[in-house]
Amino acid sequence: MKRMIIFIGLVSIIIEISAQVSNYDKTKTFHEEGYTYQCDVIDKAKFVRLYNKENKFTYADQINKSTGKTITIAEENEEHIKRETWTKPKCFSIINNAFSSIEKQRVKGKALTIILYINPDDGKIAEVEYQFVSFGPYATIPVSVYHNIEAELKKNIWFTPTKEGAKYNYIFLGWRHEVK
Repeated sequence: MKRMIIFIGLVSIIIEISAQVSNYDKTKTFHEEGYTYQCDVIDKAKFVRLYNKENKFTYADQINKSTGKTITIAEENEEHIKRETWTKPKCFSIINNAFSSIEKQRVKGKALTIILYINPDDGKIAEVEYQFVSFGPYATIPVSVYHNIEAELKKNIWFTPTKEGAKYNYIFLGWRHEVK
């Protein structure tokens, strides 16, 4: 009986370990149904940047459109979007609801970085990027979950750019998010 219990325990552990294999352990492109995502892994740090392959701003400098130059630290510290009370909670809700209850348990207590690239003309989200480590629990989440988050954010979230924010090629907004 002890052997049977130990065997069942070992099988459960093996299944759990195999279910948590990193999807993002090396730089690669994911070709999914109707979309393509790029996973860039910085080798030594094992730091992952995951983004829609169509993104234009992921590695682009934030530029002041009137000067054509990279924004200054002073410009970076200006208010680029108007303050309001509904967008952040709605973003959090969209992100949290994209994860299954099993995935939520897996990532519990850990955070990933969400980066939004906002269109300065209309305040809509132009692009979304995710950052996490390749050996952490967010690396076990299928790319489809990240794609669904992006689609929902683009569909349901918009910001009001300030006069300063409208001067740039994009507005950058990022935060560390712990899924609840």
